Amino acid sequence: MDEMDNFGKLLDIMERLRAEDGCPWDREQTKETLTPYLLEETYEVIEAIGENSPQKIKEELGDLLFQIVFHCQLAKESGEFSIEDVIEGISEKLTRRHPHVFGDARFETSEQVLKQWEDRKKEEGKNRESVLEGVPKELPSLLRAHRIQSRAARVGFDWNDVGGVMGKLDEELSEFRDALEQKDRAAIEDELGDVFFSLVNISRFVGVNPEDALRKTILKFISRFRFMEVKAAGAGRQLSNMTPEELDALWEEAKGMV
Repeated sequence: MDEMDNFGKLLDIMERLRAEDGCPWDREQTKETLTPYLLEETYEVIEAIGENSPQKIKEELGDLLFQIVFHCQLAKESGEFSIEDVIEGISEKLTRRHPHVFGDARFETSEQVLKQWEDRKKEEGKNRESVLEGVPKELPSLLRAHRIQSRAARVGFDWNDVGGVMGKLDEELSEFRDALEQKDRAAIEDELGDVFFSLVNISRFVGVNPEDALRKTILKFISRFRFMEVKAAGAGRQLSNMTPEELDALWEEAKGMV
């Protein structure tokens, strides 16, 4: 069975689930009720990629594909559009926005490609009052900050080098310390936000996705903390009963192992 046969089989399964004698749960779903699952499956794909597990990536991509097929089936039933319309639309868009691949245009750098991408959007009538428009509000805050900073940088609103951003971080940290000393709750929140925003800017300058970096650090922390729990349990102890010095020693051991 080739790829198209498999895809057709998936569409048939989706229609069967939504049929009169199909699955009660699937028949009850709407675009709104499916939204949490769409987000959940997306994050599970990202997690699988972070674990570098081809088998898990394959499985999670299948779950995500099913969510896309589900939404298209709902739209088809209501007469809005079909999955064929979706495929046709993205195929046409990709061809139109890559004239250097499917046409005679010539672009030598990624920056030139991005510029013509924005030009194409304007030609399509997708004019924006601000270059910051179009970044989804639903994105995780670190990723959204990264995207917004990148948009601003396209029109020259940027630092000349990472040294300037590091200086800004020092400035924001100083203001955060002042807010802590004044015990001003609103100022603490505001200045801490500025610190995070500066850190995201640094990540952009050094070519690191802040969401990926933080996700990996969280996984690393979980692994090391789990090592501590197991090591303590093996000695008949609990972390909550250990002294700060014992916890520090166990943490250092965990860092050497995980």
